[in-house]
Amino acid sequence: MEIGGRWCGVDEVGRGSLAGDVLAAAVMLDPRQPIAGLADSKRLGAARRERLYAEITTRCVAWAVGRATVAEIDRLNILQACLLAMHRAVAALAEVPELVLVDGNRLPNWSYQARAVVGGDATIACISAAAIVAKVTRDRELGALDADFPGYGFARHKGYGTGEHCAALERLGPCALHRRSFAPVRRACRDR
Repeated sequence: MEIGGRWCGVDEVGRGSLAGDVLAAAVMLDPRQPIAGLADSKRLGAARRERLYAEITTRCVAWAVGRATVAEIDRLNILQACLLAMHRAVAALAEVPELVLVDGNRLPNWSYQARAVVGGDATIACISAAAIVAKVTRDRELGALDADFPGYGFARHKGYGTGEHCAALERLGPCALHRRSFAPVRRACRDR
């Protein structure tokens, strides 16, 4: 389904991660400049996502990224933090969308006309674009933070609960990037 112009796609990334902010992107595609190859960001390799990110951000009508911090995730819960990040992304757009299409089954509490679309990141171009922008932005951030928090492997696992990350968490304990409200991090705090 190709949608552009005043319609906006929204998706978040980092929901299941043990560390780092949760990010959401909002993208309004230009129907006069279609972008080939948009798909679910999880099905694309890193190099392809980077190329598409460059195309999306230079050829779209508008795009923005919103976030909820680790502190907000721990205070609100991950669902509410995701909805907050989505709200911030759409509010930051330079254009006001006529319709917002959100990947998933929940919508933020906002005044925009909106629709939740389960699996929208694989079927609706503007949501695919938002998923790619969010993923590339967050992956870059976690890659850069790897140098500030050595030993955890953030550049490789991007904060997700891989075996490598859980072993580092057990060995080093949580750092400032870790979500204390998530069970594996809570356990690592208790064990210290």
